[in-house]
Amino acid sequence: MSTLTLDDVFTLPPAERLRIAAALWDSVADQPGLVPLTAQQAQELDARYTDYLKQPDTGVTWADAKAKVLGK
Repeated sequence: MSTLTLDDVFTLPPAERLRIAAALWDSVADQPGLVPLTAQQAQELDARYTDYLKQPDTGVTWADAKAKVLGK
């Protein structure tokens, strides 16, 4: 197996670059605890969770949100 530099990767065909990008993304997604939140992201999540606790009936389920976005 040969080693590619980042410059080498940029010369690959788009389909191959997408395959590499997907593999990299999947490797990060498999370990979400190792990806730290910024202070701003943590603050936003805390604020949203607080809002949810105050008014739990105002949100929508993931299934409903996904269906709306996908136009179903």
